[in-house]
Amino acid sequence: MSKKINIAIVGLGFGAEFIPIYQRHPNANMYAICQRNVEKLNQIGDAFGIEKSYSDYDELLKDPDIDAVHINSPIPNHAEQSLKALYAGKHVACTVPMATSVEDCIAIVKAVKETGKKYMMMETVVYAREFLFVKEMYEKGELGKVQFLKASHQQDMDGWPDYWPGLPPMHYATHCVGPVAGLLKLEAEYVSCFGSGTIREELAQIHNSPFAVESAHIKFKDSDLSAYVYRSLFDVARQYRESFEVYGSKKSFEWALVEHEEHIIHTAKKPEHEIPEKVTVKDYAHLLPEGIQDFTTKGVYDLGENNHLSFTQGSGHGGSHPHLAHEFLMALVEDREPFPNAAQSANWTSVGILAHESAMQGGKIMNLPDFHNV
Repeated sequence: MSKKINIAIVGLGFGAEFIPIYQRHPNANMYAICQRNVEKLNQIGDAFGIEKSYSDYDELLKDPDIDAVHINSPIPNHAEQSLKALYAGKHVACTVPMATSVEDCIAIVKAVKETGKKYMMMETVVYAREFLFVKEMYEKGELGKVQFLKASHQQDMDGWPDYWPGLPPMHYATHCVGPVAGLLKLEAEYVSCFGSGTIREELAQIHNSPFAVESAHIKFKDSDLSAYVYRSLFDVARQYRESFEVYGSKKSFEWALVEHEEHIIHTAKKPEHEIPEKVTVKDYAHLLPEGIQDFTTKGVYDLGENNHLSFTQGSGHGGSHPHLAHEFLMALVEDREPFPNAAQSANWTSVGILAHESAMQGGKIMNLPDFHNV
């Protein structure tokens, strides 16, 4: 493939955050944008100087000059649009989650095998600075033997539009499943989940999902490790928090309880009062091409009210956006699998889907498909 990848971005709410990243990446050509709202489409195109624009996704896929699509559409559209793009001969980067059913996850993995195209789920947490910090500790041997992993994603979704009201907590669980599976490149084998509490009746009726909180244990295949993850979206008093914690034999990393406070490193065999130590997590912009390094600390719309709500609540998603774009592009340039690839993305996404099914059945153990052999 040519060193310059022609990228088309689909969906220009959250998706617009990536436009200047691709424009300034040395291996990308920010070629086209797609949005159903023509007024917004033209506004974004003019603002960023993008000549090619489409209000019809199917028409975009007919453009032979597009190498890859980056999908940022609403969750219910992810699977269908990913499948259409793969079978149209385009590589796919898709915001989370991969799909809303295990069957669609399987279909996407099969499509990748059949077409030979690349697929990457753009999970922000595994490229956030906290994850990269812990990953560096692990690779240097500072954690010792990893013994346990834990993550949470709690968010107040009241007031969010369309498909969000009443969404089961474990649907769209990749922000907490991704880091516990991704650190050691583990594959979830089975999951058991319990629901707790109840949300308002008018919300519960939408998806026939009553729980305020869902908490799950994940057992990893060919490993002595398990992980604990929990989520809440409605009727739980909690500041936004996407946490990731890892417990090792030498050192452990714990996420701060309050946003913008320092995280904690625990070191074994020190005097009890010296075991915990606050740590400032460094930025990892140095891993990126110079032209996109500053995007780890700022958004596209750095003027407050214009920031996408998910970006604002998530503290800029930990500086992950340029890392995600870079990983996707380099996988195409180097003709290798991106991280996470299709099978990994399907595994992470299906953990949440099956966890909710488990909760609805009182904690029943749910086995995951072997996505490498579907």
